[in-house]
Amino acid sequence: MTEKEHAAGRPQPGPRFAGLTSRLFINAPFERLQTDLFRVFLDNRLRPEIGLEGSCLHDKSLADFRRIARTLKEEGLPCTIHAPFGDLAPGGTDPAVLAATRAKLRKAFELIEVFEPVSIVCHLGYEENKHGFRQKEWLASSLETWQGLLAIAEAHRVPVAFENTYETSPDQHRKILGVLDSPYARFCLDVGHVMAFAKNTWQDWLTPLLPWLIQLHLHDNLGNRDEHLAIGEGDFDFAALFDFLCRSEQRPIITLEPHREEGLWTSLQALETFKLPEPYTHKHLI
Repeated sequence: MTEKEHAAGRPQPGPRFAGLTSRLFINAPFERLQTDLFRVFLDNRLRPEIGLEGSCLHDKSLADFRRIARTLKEEGLPCTIHAPFGDLAPGGTDPAVLAATRAKLRKAFELIEVFEPVSIVCHLGYEENKHGFRQKEWLASSLETWQGLLAIAEAHRVPVAFENTYETSPDQHRKILGVLDSPYARFCLDVGHVMAFAKNTWQDWLTPLLPWLIQLHLHDNLGNRDEHLAIGEGDFDFAALFDFLCRSEQRPIITLEPHREEGLWTSLQALETFKLPEPYTHKHLI
């Protein structure tokens, strides 16, 4: 989403979508919240999933983060956090790379105290072509990384939602979540990544991981690239997923992940046609 697009007068959700925007989160890179996006979010009562990708954890001061957090709290807008993942190796074996990864992730987790998020989303970083031949080493290193970080989240009663990305099966998530064995270690189903990277179905993921499900990342694609299209512009069967979640009485946190502002409005319009699961509340965590 760009400032130019916003200024061009594209349709804004406003009161029409208030029933949806009061229960959803919308992806928002932190740097963009400092510039063009923050007014869009405040004007339309949008609840951000604050992305900490890139160099913001190194370049921005604690005061920068506190300033955004304070305004969100004053406006009554809760948030979630999306921890960094690019260039990181939480299951790495190179000591220098692993130390840098853990240090950066710790910076993200230390912001839990600042933002008081509903959840913090993380990536396992498992790729079969890189890690398949040394799964035991990857698992041991990953567990050491996440056990330390999970303790920070548990102290604040904030769930850590491990998102599927390049993983082609739920096996690694099941192993990690099973060993962590905490009500605060949970699963985030990214439906676009299931199609673009795993090349299978949401049923393949939710069948084994439903006991850990706490969050959804919603965007669409045609099955060949991670395009982050608006809901309804790709091939994902959202109706079937929502129907399953309602019938199984699941109440996940829901985050929309459009990469363009117009995709947000299109996605909200599409969601009006579905029966969504009941909203998540913290009491459903335990």
